[in-house]
Amino acid sequence: MKRIRISVFDFILLLLLMTAIIRASLLAKTGMLFISCLTLLATDFNKAVAQFSFDMADYFCSLFLLIVIPTVLIFKRKRLNRHKNFSFSHYAAVVILFVFLFAPMITNNHYDFQKDISVTRLLPPFSWVNVLHLKPNGEVDGRLEKFLSYKKEVVKNSFDEEIIFVDSFYVAETGVSYFQSGLKNHLPLSSFEFSGGRPKTSSKLFLLGSDELGRDIFSRIIYGTRISISVGLCAVMLSLIIGVALGFLAGLSGGIVDLLLSRLNDMFLTFPVIFFIIFILAFFGNSFISVIVVLGFSGWMSLFRIVKGELVSLKNKDYFISAQQLGLSGTKLLLKEVLPVIATPVIVNTIFQFGNVVLSESALSFLGLGIGNEYPSWGAMINSGQAYLSQAWWMIFFPGMAIVLTLVTINDFGKKLARYFNPRLHQ
Repeated sequence: MKRIRISVFDFILLLLLMTAIIRASLLAKTGMLFISCLTLLATDFNKAVAQFSFDMADYFCSLFLLIVIPTVLIFKRKRLNRHKNFSFSHYAAVVILFVFLFAPMITNNHYDFQKDISVTRLLPPFSWVNVLHLKPNGEVDGRLEKFLSYKKEVVKNSFDEEIIFVDSFYVAETGVSYFQSGLKNHLPLSSFEFSGGRPKTSSKLFLLGSDELGRDIFSRIIYGTRISISVGLCAVMLSLIIGVALGFLAGLSGGIVDLLLSRLNDMFLTFPVIFFIIFILAFFGNSFISVIVVLGFSGWMSLFRIVKGELVSLKNKDYFISAQQLGLSGTKLLLKEVLPVIATPVIVNTIFQFGNVVLSESALSFLGLGIGNEYPSWGAMINSGQAYLSQAWWMIFFPGMAIVLTLVTINDFGKKLARYFNPRLHQ
């Protein structure tokens, strides 16, 4: 029987279609929010700018990409489907990139949302919690109020005073009685939002359980993907710039410049990187930017050696000597003569360096030296789960699996890329 394989590009379309179907209501509300935002911009620019936020822009970008990406893939499908040799790493890379781009559409929950911790704390995977909806404050009237109403439905915050998580409840003539960790509370019917003549209720699923503060593990892992990928990309780009620039300078100049830069490279290689990172973060504090800078400055050494070694051999080539005699500047020599030749080893090394940075960021967060508590991090999630290992194994297991799968994907992708550029590695 012939085995059916789905191409990566059909897989992307499938993920986008599933997201569009599952989140159809959210997509429609995001579209209405976008229209309302444009209307408010046209009528009251200052108020629109004051209400605009990064989270709202995130939803707009997700909506835009959900429209543009399928359109591009459909028109380019024949050309893209020529490449059939796809493996696990390709599909896993697609999932990671998909999560990175469409995090707000995948979870539709704020990663730091916590409410009624006595009910939501340390819930196991696939737990459902009852939700009571209180009456909204204020009436919707005018463009600004309508815009704020759409924004409230779409953009999720870390706290919502209009919902209550409960273990159980019952409706009586005088109001609604509900229980939270064995404690009984009562609110009059006038406090609740009504739907179908009854107080509005719903339920929330904690797909991968909750942590010690009642936060959704699934949402934090999804947004943690963004943190790991963002830190990895930015730090690797910084390492790439430093390593290529210093390697080119050392290889082209030679002499005392080459000696000094080579000794500096050897010093960084011999000194334990983790101590250097801890030393810098102890002085400048741990934040998103400082972690990127520290990891970027601690990972340029291998790129330096590659670029310098390749340039030493290139300096004796006829075309390189001719380019120098024509009077090309150092920047043009690097961009036009050196980079095209060294692109293969640099790209492969950068892929592996990316995996190292992701692991380093998780390790720093585990040690409490990561990006802090403002953003979710897989390493920080594992660290907080240590104290609850016997009670809540999911607090460590799922973030750990996310790290392992990401590193396996990156390393496998790097090996396949190296074999693609150098077929002799198959032998």
